[in-house]
Amino acid sequence: MTAPTVGIQPAIRKSRLRRSGIGPRWFPVMLIAPSIVIIFLTTGFPLLYSLYVSFTPYDLLRPRTLAFSLPNALDNYGRLLNDPIFWRALGNTVIFLAVTVNLEYVIALALSQLLARVTRAQSILRTLLMIPMMFAPVLVGFQFRWFFNDTVGLVNNVLGALGIQGPVWLVDIPYGMISIMIATIWMNVPVMTIILLAGTMSLSHEYFEAAEVDGATAWQKFRLITVPLLAPFTYIALTLRSLDVARAYDIVRIMTGGGPGNRTELIWTYVGRLAIDSNKFGLGSAMSFVTVILSLGFTVYFFRQLVKSRIVK
Repeated sequence: MTAPTVGIQPAIRKSRLRRSGIGPRWFPVMLIAPSIVIIFLTTGFPLLYSLYVSFTPYDLLRPRTLAFSLPNALDNYGRLLNDPIFWRALGNTVIFLAVTVNLEYVIALALSQLLARVTRAQSILRTLLMIPMMFAPVLVGFQFRWFFNDTVGLVNNVLGALGIQGPVWLVDIPYGMISIMIATIWMNVPVMTIILLAGTMSLSHEYFEAAEVDGATAWQKFRLITVPLLAPFTYIALTLRSLDVARAYDIVRIMTGGGPGNRTELIWTYVGRLAIDSNKFGLGSAMSFVTVILSLGFTVYFFRQLVKSRIVK
């Protein structure tokens, strides 16, 4: 008696949907519609509004400047092209992104391979590894600003005990940018390590057993088997970190403030300086969309590489 009842229930649901005027195709859309509306209100609308503001000379202290004028729509982008501080911040951002993401990958790859070979207390080591990413970027900035303080900082005190005269880390070139990179790498290496460790643990042992039969060394197995098979996880980790590197705004703002003389200025800190400190929301929004374009470029590149690596695999 149970089988007919089970078969009748889907038909009853369909008939109820027809009576309510909702077709089977539109029912799933209605289920996700509230989420779509919330995402649009919290993400889509602010992006569109910011795009509109980027085409206006909007100044927070002069509300009338929010009006759109077609002949002057691209003035903000033209000002950016002629702004030497913007180009310096863009160059610093590219260098910062390239150095930090690549060093994080190298360190994370080494740590993931070491953790994958640990047989005891692996869960404890993973927990300890996650500690740096639990700190807020603001706290990391204050922590490393003290570390690299030229008078009372930990680094220069250690160097002084060894008879070495330490530099003025947060002021001198290129030590200011190096200090920020070290703080960012320390905070974000655990994220990439966990991704690569998950990929390493998912690799099949058949490839390595076959390589051992062929007499391959440990380095050959790592270079010819582990690294190529980890390519999908590598591109996922690089994509996430390339998009997440904007979190360095807090660290830069606290450690150096983008100075001195814009030596450590990044695009994000310059946007904050223009939009918040100088009330130039129109110019700041235009620069923000330049960062959006750069982020999309990195995302498209890494996504294509990810697709290629999965096809090869």
